[in-house]
Amino acid sequence: MLTDKTILVTGGTGSFGHTFVPMTLEKYNPKKIIIFSRDEMKQWEMAKQFEGDSRVRFFIGDVRDRDRLYRALDGVDVVVHAAATKIVPTAEYNPFECVKTNINGAMNLIDACIDKGVKRVVALSTDKASSPVNLYGATKLASDKLFVAGNSYSGAHDTRFAVVRYGNVMGSRGSVIPFFLSVRDSGVIPITDDRMTRFMISLEEGVELVWHALDDMEGGEIYVKKIPSMKVTELAKVVAPDAEFKIVGIRPGEKLHEQMISPEDSYYTYEYGEHFKILPTINGWANCPKRIKDGKRVTEGFEYSSDNNSEWMSPDQLADWVAANQQKIGKI
Repeated sequence: MLTDKTILVTGGTGSFGHTFVPMTLEKYNPKKIIIFSRDEMKQWEMAKQFEGDSRVRFFIGDVRDRDRLYRALDGVDVVVHAAATKIVPTAEYNPFECVKTNINGAMNLIDACIDKGVKRVVALSTDKASSPVNLYGATKLASDKLFVAGNSYSGAHDTRFAVVRYGNVMGSRGSVIPFFLSVRDSGVIPITDDRMTRFMISLEEGVELVWHALDDMEGGEIYVKKIPSMKVTELAKVVAPDAEFKIVGIRPGEKLHEQMISPEDSYYTYEYGEHFKILPTINGWANCPKRIKDGKRVTEGFEYSSDNNSEWMSPDQLADWVAANQQKIGKI
C-alpha cells in the first residue's frame, strides 16, 4: 500500500506527523515522506530526529498557498492532510483565519492533488465536525464535504479522497491530560462541567486508522474508529488524585459530550469490527457494494457519542497508559 511510495503529510510537524512518520517508515519503508508545514523551527527540531534518513524530507509551505502546494506535490503518490487550525477558542476569536486554513486550504489541496496526479488522499477530521456547535467544527464539516465531493470533482482523474474522524487524542499538545498535569501541583484542577465525557484514542490508533482508510477506500468514505469514552472527572482523578476540582464552566464553542456519528448520518453508516464507515450521499455512492463491502448498516437513529458509548476506559487503563507514555505527553 505505502511501500516504495512518496507520501506528503500536510501539517506534518504536529502530533499526528510525529507518530505517523516513524510508524510508516518502519512498517512500509516508503520511498519518501515529505513533511509539509509552515513552521521552520518545528521542522528543524523534527529533522534532528530523522537525521541520516534520506527518506524523510522537509518542505516549508502553507495549505493557503496553492502555488506552493503544486510544487510540493510533484511526484507524490499519497497525501495525508493533517494541517488545520484546531484549537476551539482560537477559532472562535479568529474565525477568518480558521476559514482560510480549514476550508480554503482544503480546496487548494483538492485542486492540487487532482492536477498533480496524486492517487490517494486521506484527510483528518474531528468529532467536532459532527453536528458542529463551534466554528472549528463547522469548518471541518465543510472540509469533510469538500473531500467527499472531490471524488466527483476529479472527473476522469484517478485521484481518490477519504476522511478519517476521531476524538480526543490522549497526550497530544493542548489536550486535557498534559493540561491537568501542568496544573496539578497547584492543588486545584479546573473542570468545565462535571458531566463532561470525551472519547479517548492514542496517536498510534489514529495512524492505524489512516492506514486502513488508504487500503480500504473507494472514495468518499468517512472512517470512524471505535474507541472508549471517559468522564473528564475520572480522568482528572487519575492524573491528579490529590487535587480538588473547581467547576469553571464550558468554554466558548465547547460541547458537553463528543459526537462522531449523528442520527442523521445513521441512514448511510455501516458497522465493521473496529470502526464505522459513513458513506457519501451523493451519486448514489451510499448504496455502492464496493464501498459497503461486508459492513452491517446501523439502526435508524443510531448516534455514536461519548456519553452513550458501549465501551468505557477504566481509571486503571488510563493510569497504565499515562505511566507508559509519560515521556511524550504534551511533547508532540
